[in-house]
Amino acid sequence: MTTQALPTRREFSVADEYQYDRRGPVRWILSHILRYKTYVFSFLAASTLTAALFSAVPALTGRAFNEVLKPTPDPGQLLLIGLTILGIVLLRGATDIVNAFSIETLAQRTERDARAELYISLLGKSQTFHNRQRVGDIMARASNDVRQLNPMLNPGVALITDSMLSILMPLIFISFIDLRLLAAPLVFLVIFVFLLRDYTRRLNPVAAEIRGRFGDLNAGLNETISGIEVVKSAAQEAQEKRKFARNATFVRDFYVKEGQVQARYLPILFFGFALTAAFAHGLWLVQQGAIDVGQLVAYMGLMGILRFPTFISIFTFSLVQLGIAGARRILEMIDEETEMDENKGGHAAEIRGDIRFEEVAFGFGTAPVLQQIGFHVQPGQTVAIVGQTGSGKTTLTKLVNRIYDVSGGRILVDDVDVRDWNMASLRSQISTIEQDVFLFSRTIRENIAFGLGSKATEEAIIRAAKDAQAHDFILSFKDGYDTVIGERGVTLSGGQRQRLAIARALLTDPRILILDDSTSAIDSATEDKIQQAIHRVLEGRTTFLITHRLSMIRRADMIVMLDKGRVVDCGSHADLIERNDLYRRIFARYF
Repeated sequence: MTTQALPTRREFSVADEYQYDRRGPVRWILSHILRYKTYVFSFLAASTLTAALFSAVPALTGRAFNEVLKPTPDPGQLLLIGLTILGIVLLRGATDIVNAFSIETLAQRTERDARAELYISLLGKSQTFHNRQRVGDIMARASNDVRQLNPMLNPGVALITDSMLSILMPLIFISFIDLRLLAAPLVFLVIFVFLLRDYTRRLNPVAAEIRGRFGDLNAGLNETISGIEVVKSAAQEAQEKRKFARNATFVRDFYVKEGQVQARYLPILFFGFALTAAFAHGLWLVQQGAIDVGQLVAYMGLMGILRFPTFISIFTFSLVQLGIAGARRILEMIDEETEMDENKGGHAAEIRGDIRFEEVAFGFGTAPVLQQIGFHVQPGQTVAIVGQTGSGKTTLTKLVNRIYDVSGGRILVDDVDVRDWNMASLRSQISTIEQDVFLFSRTIRENIAFGLGSKATEEAIIRAAKDAQAHDFILSFKDGYDTVIGERGVTLSGGQRQRLAIARALLTDPRILILDDSTSAIDSATEDKIQQAIHRVLEGRTTFLITHRLSMIRRADMIVMLDKGRVVDCGSHADLIERNDLYRRIFARYF
């Protein structure tokens, strides 16, 4: 395990999480690979043996030539050489299997671990972080960039390793023939290194642009599909098509630029010169009597092996650069600081529901949203938060369960600052039902049980559905509770979605319930039944109501009146009607 520490602030983590070195994309990739040292060792051992066996064949071929050129060739010697080459080929096949299995396992596990690491990191980021991210770009990093790590290792790194060994082993075998024969290949290798360095230098920024532009393309696509109803209602399909075509063109242009860089790959040309020079040098040494014909044949066979690393580098280094560029984008997201901390050692207890706001202030950046908020809610009270649009009602409730953190003052839950609570303990006892209900593309049963997961019993799910007045319409579906609903619940009406959200909240038996205009899409008759169920189930639990329905507000024990981010009045409905002009204007239509 590396010494690089995980980010200090996270809302979620897993026990015994493996710590990777995040001091750079290359270090990060290596720390993933070195987690499986056994496979690294077997891959390197198999690759080394394969390269040695491959280089042994030209040497044996040279010996066979010398034997054939003798006045009386020895058939037994030729048979032995032939059988040896056959044995080498069979053994090389076995090492190739070990090689391929080891590197493929490394590649698949690295991709899996990187995806899990990024996913855990995203779960631990604050809502503020997610608010400023484009979902499409996150998806591009979590899918395409992570996927790029796999081909980077296999075939990318695998072929580069084979290439390096395919250079080293022939040089060793050539040195055993005659040290002077190393002149041509060594000169070529020096030129090859400089040319390869220039090639990767030009390729690296192009690879980074490809990954970035693909993220932009994916983000735009996600936004259009998510807002397809708006696009269609405004008849803006042509505009969105042009936007997508423009982003796709950027991606294409950088792939073309990558091809232009690859087209100027010069090592293959210089290898041709090196091969010619090597052959001329070898002929000269044969003429001088320094080496024989068989050794010349072996030498040229070994020189031919150098063509593989020369040719394959144009492909492998492109894969590696794309993988490193993807790793850099993944690390950027993982390492981005978040404002919240799960506070594992924080206060954990059953919430009574006593909530106190003390001079609370909050803002997004430099723009203030709430200022000097102060009021006290007794356990079990129902508090209605009332105000005009933009007064900060929803934001205020999001401070209670630390979706956002206060920028000034403090919020106490049972006389403990919410920042001192264990995050999981605090949030697990608070349920929020919002106007814009989010449902998963899963069965109705799974959506209702989401807050408890596998702990939810069938009886409890049905009871929560009945209390939320959802049981009857669920049974009207062919598959009942096993009905799979579309993403965000698009196959349901607004009222049905809200009733399922209420059932989901009721199932968790929350100590604090936040209802953010949660009955706006429900008819009055159904709303009355739901409210009766909520009052029946949540007796003794603290409830925040954000609504403009007077029928719900009248039931509140206390009404908090907000205006421009400040509490301007508190009291009962009768008190506020009598003394607050803004409150009367908001509900003037009822009178």
